[in-house]
Amino acid sequence: MIAGIFAYQKYNKYLPTKQTSILIPMPLTMAEMAKIRQETPITEVKVYKSKHTVELLHREQSIRTYSMRLGFDPIGHKVQEGDGKTPEGQYVLDWRNPKSAFYKSLHISYPNAQDQAKAKQLGVSAGGDIMIHGSATTTQVAKLPKLMTYMPRNDWTWGCVAVRNIDMDEIWTLVDDGTIISIYP
Repeated sequence: MIAGIFAYQKYNKYLPTKQTSILIPMPLTMAEMAKIRQETPITEVKVYKSKHTVELLHREQSIRTYSMRLGFDPIGHKVQEGDGKTPEGQYVLDWRNPKSAFYKSLHISYPNAQDQAKAKQLGVSAGGDIMIHGSATTTQVAKLPKLMTYMPRNDWTWGCVAVRNIDMDEIWTLVDDGTIISIYP
């Protein structure tokens, strides 16, 4: 009994979220994604940490919104490597990794010059490798394809933005390298 309680407390954050508590958009078809790319290409990505959402925009028009998870200590701006915080501010999605440990990933250009200066002032490393990525590893999905729709219950990353793998496929297709990403508290 005590071992069960301990295991629940330790692994609770990795349990799937109850489906009614997260935003689950209907998956887009390839034709729908092609139409979005042609008629309303994504010009900005907005992350709202307090709402746990990622929004894709064409100019000011919202095109798609997804639920997401953040760093394990999400309140506040990332200051140093290992703090479990997701950065806040404006960055660029500057490159992508199709073989990410967490399915696929788009790199966020953190740290910028201001982040580096703050970390230097504090005598710490600003960190890096902040991404938008999936929520299950490629090996997990290969063994259990239903993990394409898996979303952990709580924030769990080291500072990244994690979405369901099925949502990452859409973001991967709709968002080009060089797109601005604005991350809000």
